[in-house]
Amino acid sequence: MNPLVGIIMGSDSDLDIMKDAATILKQFNIPFELTVVSAHRTPDRMMEYGRKAKERGLKVIIAGAGGAAHLPGMIASLTTLPVIGVPVKSSNSIDGWDSVLSILQMPNGIPVATVALNAAKNAGILAAEILGTQDEAISKTLSGYKKSLSDSVLEKAGKIKKEGWENRFD
Repeated sequence: MNPLVGIIMGSDSDLDIMKDAATILKQFNIPFELTVVSAHRTPDRMMEYGRKAKERGLKVIIAGAGGAAHLPGMIASLTTLPVIGVPVKSSNSIDGWDSVLSILQMPNGIPVATVALNAAKNAGILAAEILGTQDEAISKTLSGYKKSLSDSVLEKAGKIKKEGWENRFD
């Protein structure tokens, strides 16, 4: 099956975070590709990836980057596909704020949907939600996933009610 989602990152050091997007897409049976595309070290590769993503069949791109985090915005400038930016707290980061702000503060005309710092799992879920607007099977999978989240909270609330909060945190 051809990939519907592209997961890209500025460095393989981001893989520990970005694998969470791949894991959730795999759980939802959504085909994806995952690779390293550096805005700074491989600009030609980045430009080709962004310009050809749609014609290759991708529907959504998830782009993770740390530090200056130019990759999500640069990819968004090269395609009409929705781009979801994942700010990554990297070794050269200023507590992750540099990544968050560089992705979040995109100029008007070049939007990038931005998830929380290191929240690649949420990026995968958002990509699935975007695809689910046109694919009923994905939409149903998401409904089941969200119901499981609700069931988990209700189960925990019941345990606290039954056992008492005092006994849960000793």
